[in-house]
Amino acid sequence: MAKDYGGSPKAHQLESKRRRLTWILGVSGLCVLFYIMGAWQNTAGPPKARVGVKTREDCENSSANNNNNNNLTASTSSLTSPTELDFESHHQIEIIDSSATNKDFPPCEMAYSEYTPCQHPPRGRKFDRDMLKYRERHCPTKEELLFCMIPAPPKYKTPFKWPESRDYAWYDNIPHKELSIEKAVQHWIQVEGERFRFPGGGTMFPRGADAYIDDIGKLIPLTDGSIRTAIDTGCGVASWGAYLLKRNVLAMSFAPRDTHEAQVQFALERGVPAMIGVMGSQRLPYPARAFDMAHCSRCLIPWFQYDGLYLIEVDRVLRPGGYWILSGPPINWKRYWKGWERSKQDLKQEQDAIEDVAKRLCWKKVAEKNDLSIWQKPMNHFECVQNRKVYKTPHMCKSDNPDASWYKNMETCITPLPNVNGPDEVAGGAIEKWPERAFAVPPRIASGSIQGITIEKFNEDNEAWKGRLSHYKQIINPLAQGRYRNVMDMNAYLGGFAAALIKYPVWVMNVVPADSDRDTLGAIYERGFIGTYQDWCEAFSTYPRTYDLIHAAGVFSIYQDRCDITMILLEMDRILRPEGTVIIRDTVDVLVKVQGITNRMRWTSQIMDHESGPFNPEKILVAVKTYWTAQGQELPKQN
Repeated sequence: MAKDYGGSPKAHQLESKRRRLTWILGVSGLCVLFYIMGAWQNTAGPPKARVGVKTREDCENSSANNNNNNNLTASTSSLTSPTELDFESHHQIEIIDSSATNKDFPPCEMAYSEYTPCQHPPRGRKFDRDMLKYRERHCPTKEELLFCMIPAPPKYKTPFKWPESRDYAWYDNIPHKELSIEKAVQHWIQVEGERFRFPGGGTMFPRGADAYIDDIGKLIPLTDGSIRTAIDTGCGVASWGAYLLKRNVLAMSFAPRDTHEAQVQFALERGVPAMIGVMGSQRLPYPARAFDMAHCSRCLIPWFQYDGLYLIEVDRVLRPGGYWILSGPPINWKRYWKGWERSKQDLKQEQDAIEDVAKRLCWKKVAEKNDLSIWQKPMNHFECVQNRKVYKTPHMCKSDNPDASWYKNMETCITPLPNVNGPDEVAGGAIEKWPERAFAVPPRIASGSIQGITIEKFNEDNEAWKGRLSHYKQIINPLAQGRYRNVMDMNAYLGGFAAALIKYPVWVMNVVPADSDRDTLGAIYERGFIGTYQDWCEAFSTYPRTYDLIHAAGVFSIYQDRCDITMILLEMDRILRPEGTVIIRDTVDVLVKVQGITNRMRWTSQIMDHESGPFNPEKILVAVKTYWTAQGQELPKQN
């Protein structure tokens, strides 16, 4: 019998249609609501500029700045004008940002104009003075962090371009005359009107750094390309490093914070590589076998004390066959002992103690002439191991990671060199002379000692950087114009960025994150470049306003779940000079979040496509720090 179908729908059919209609209306309503919310967020205007700071526009009628208008560019002139990509409504990611707000970051008080967070003298005085521990890194606690932007001095000017900056700096940028008075007879620094002049003098080179370096060149092969990287302990204003540059030698100069007022700050203002540091109780933040030459000119380091601990650390960072140069007490004590106000016996005992430590390290005395003494580290430890039968101390270290140096205490043991098959072989592998060294495969990569880094990957990275640099030149002012001098690569990988820049008048601080899965800093040094380890959850060991260009590839992806990225960006702002440029490479999600923070930091920025095109998920954020200074406040005296 057939079923009876009436002319009207049954109850269950009506219910089904009613549910479908309700679902459609609900979804449509949510879409409209989200659209309205997104439109409201995108049209919300930025907060107005706050008072109490002076911008470039405020200064254009000032006679002090009119004299420098030809040397300055508008903050936006470093960027070209391609269409800015907009991802705001489509990409979101959870990143640690404790300052999520729509307000601009305020300027810090003028008292912080030269603030160095991890080498802050008031904090350092709370620590032990033994072995200069109070001058080592002591970073602020989470409660002490500053959520404000470090101001430039009221009359801040764009620094002189290189190479003029080697000899001159503006007084208003670093208003400290102490060194010009304290070291007047030694010609470290002189005041000439509105400028400082650096005559190239030093405590132990009264004829100037140039003549002093020439004297060194008569004793060791300084200009044939075999010596490229150097370290200057207790560098003063880094005149030694400054005058080595024209000889194609790149020196890492360091000195403690305010042993002499602002000495490292002066070095960086000159465009000379330098960072705050001290030989205290911890290893220097560099890998083993990094430097071809180490230097101390009356740096007042007690080399023979603590069982020769400091000479042992120099031995760790010296390459096989590297040189250690010492001038000043106790060298040539027979001539200077009266001026040094020490007895002949005391000075002789000190030199004998240094000679003894050097011998136990298997160093060879190369020369002692006039004020200079030079030792050379052996090419390998083939014979040195045998000498342990005669010299029981220092013994060979048992550590399996000689490069470990981030907050690691020094040890009174010799860092062993890689094994060799005979006494004439260079431990770890021979390196090319400069400049071939820059693109030759580093021995650490050729030997496969860096996990996951092959010769093929090294060559691919060099090729990739040719394209990247070509792209960068299209979106920022030409590098050859001298707009940039001090450059930092916050995640340097294999040093490809630095290698791509070698024909430009810049130097690069190559930074390798201290907890990186692959420690590549040793390979960067083998290429003839310099750098350091750094944890970007902490502040860098430099003064404010010391870098012209900062490059950060993948940095925020690395640290997004480790610490507050706002603090990383504020740290970048601290060390970046007014009108300096930042290039950040990362995923779209990360860059959108980063740009949201930088918009509150007086940076102008654009997110641009990857050099390979719009389909690459990695993008590039280019930002320029706008010019502004503290208004109506003089720089206070640091205690």
